[in-house]
Amino acid sequence: MRLFAENLTCRRGGRLIFEGVGLSLASGEAVSLTGRNGAGKSSLIAMLCGRLRPEAGRIGVEGADEAELTELCHLVGHRDGLKTALTAQENLGFAQAVLGQPAATPVEALAAVGLAHAATLPVGYLSAGQRRRVALARLLVAARPFWLLDEPMSALDTASQAMLTGLMRDHLAQGGAILAATHGPLGLNEARELRIGP
Repeated sequence: MRLFAENLTCRRGGRLIFEGVGLSLASGEAVSLTGRNGAGKSSLIAMLCGRLRPEAGRIGVEGADEAELTELCHLVGHRDGLKTALTAQENLGFAQAVLGQPAATPVEALAAVGLAHAATLPVGYLSAGQRRRVALARLLVAARPFWLLDEPMSALDTASQAMLTGLMRDHLAQGGAILAATHGPLGLNEARELRIGP
């Protein structure tokens, strides 16, 4: 399976952000998306997951039968997308019910990100790093081949960064693919770099 983009142009509020951007992301591959602030990294990720339409260019998937692109991608963006009144376990249960294709249970996913002890706590009580780990645990509760991650290491301490690197390695080993916008290392030496802008 391969996700591709060809000659993408992004314009926001009438301002040209980037043009002529292309990429290819196949099973088992990781791409580190880099560039200065405002270069369009988040906009590119939004295009790939169907949240933003490119002004020009084409996005598609080869080898996915009739599946829609949105059914093949997991997005973890800057906002955690969690309901603060719900517990960590309830947030993940809701995500699993909406996304379908169940994989790990919410309890298993929370254990994988080191938050088994916080499963029954309302998310509003958690620290920024803990909330980020709950958001990342969504990657585990439903099976999706493409992980689109926007600054996935933000708010994570050193141990949590190592944990995430391990999860990403496991996903790649199982035939998944990862595109991660980042200003720092992902811990994936095999990752290719795609830089937007000068």
